[in-house]
Amino acid sequence: MICINASINAVAGRPPIRPAGHVIGARDRWDHVLARWGVNRGGHRVEPGLYALGGPNPDSPVFVTANYTLSFDAVRQALAGIDGYLLVLDTRGVNVWCAAGKGTFGTDELVRRMEATALGEVVRHRVVILPQLGATGVAAHEVERRSGFEVEYGPVRASDLRQYLETRRATPAMRRVRFTLADRLTLIPVELVHALIPLAVASAGAYLLGGMLAAVGVATALLAGAVLFPILLPWLPTRDFSTKGFILGGLAAVPFILAALLAGPGPANPGPAGAPLAWPLRVGWAAAYLLALPSVTAYLALNFTGSTPFTSRTGVRREIFTYIPVMAWTFGAGVVLAVALALIQVLGGGS
Repeated sequence: MICINASINAVAGRPPIRPAGHVIGARDRWDHVLARWGVNRGGHRVEPGLYALGGPNPDSPVFVTANYTLSFDAVRQALAGIDGYLLVLDTRGVNVWCAAGKGTFGTDELVRRMEATALGEVVRHRVVILPQLGATGVAAHEVERRSGFEVEYGPVRASDLRQYLETRRATPAMRRVRFTLADRLTLIPVELVHALIPLAVASAGAYLLGGMLAAVGVATALLAGAVLFPILLPWLPTRDFSTKGFILGGLAAVPFILAALLAGPGPANPGPAGAPLAWPLRVGWAAAYLLALPSVTAYLALNFTGSTPFTSRTGVRREIFTYIPVMAWTFGAGVVLAVALALIQVLGGGS
């Protein structure tokens, strides 16, 4: 059926319908690993267009997804043994949820892709099934007005598609957005990769200013935001991601604040070897940690608003405009204080 469709399209002048196998091979799985670790982040994409699942006919269902390889593979694997069409939108290699927020998984691209693939000539019905998480980017009534196709929203997860097709109705469980520990753990590798260079630069700068204690403090704040935050997300109080990050960053800073207040001579002491810092300097370093470290964690926590399925564009914008200035001022104040303290120690001998 796939070869027949391709030949008909060639005669009619339509773009060919590509085959989309149900088997996820070793090459696909390696691509998934690289995507999870943020390697070549923009390169994990498939060609937009119309794909055939199994041996579809003009009455087979049409599913819509993004051209991000993980999204594409999740749908075709979930539909193993089912004949249908897979309409892949050009989301520039971004998953459905994020692309819907950015507008690339949207009304214009959906209508444009249906026209480019001549979908109306391929199938007799006029229904396309979209993932529920793409609803924020698509105006269903506008799609129907411009293309004649009705938009039907399927379940949140591709794994529920088979059950959904039996009744063409989504149960409350299928509509529920889950964000389990396993889901959150998958976010950590890419955040770690993106944090490596800032971690190295910031830790080196902190070491020059405040010694090993400051360097370890900065590294801890970064790791708290990239690793601990997604793990602890449901249990951190407050609603905003930024305030959750400030709380976690404050807890991560406590050991370093105490170490600065209680530090005697030694490698963890930013003062000259063998000379304890005077109390004003100790209090100053403690204040620098209190100002700077929670801001680092809060900033990384704010980044996760784009990785979770229960934030909204308006809520994220509100957080950005509300808390980014606070982060910038507190972090900047902490850095300025650390520089001043370092200069005082150099000029005054640490007393």
